[in-house]
Amino acid sequence: MKHLFLFFLISMSITVSAQNIVGQWETYDDKTNEKKALIEISETNDVYSAKIIDKFVGDKDSVCEKCEGEKKNHPMIGLVIIEDIKKDGDEYSDGTILDPESGDVYSCYLKLVNANKLKVRGFLGVSLFGRTQYWIRKQ
Repeated sequence: MKHLFLFFLISMSITVSAQNIVGQWETYDDKTNEKKALIEISETNDVYSAKIIDKFVGDKDSVCEKCEGEKKNHPMIGLVIIEDIKKDGDEYSDGTILDPESGDVYSCYLKLVNANKLKVRGFLGVSLFGRTQYWIRKQ
């Protein structure tokens, strides 16, 4: 029985580590738990990025008024919000995340909690000072 339990733990660990973050993820409001958006994470040459592919709250034709540079007034749908993420062990880091509501850009790391739950952490400076969200893989 002890060996069966150990086998189960090892196989669960391998399953989560074998998964990756590519795919579609649903985001939720931190306070109301209302579904906000559908995000698609993709990978090109070992670099990951994410864009909004659907909105569930507000006007679908809205634009990023508070963004700066080329993203200013860019439609929310299609807006790239995560850039330059690279896999580092079981974490994806060294990139940035855009908060389209404020236009602010933060350092970012992502980590799979399990095959269907992604920890998304945006922060300034040290990762102790920031905000964490959990995204759910779209089934």
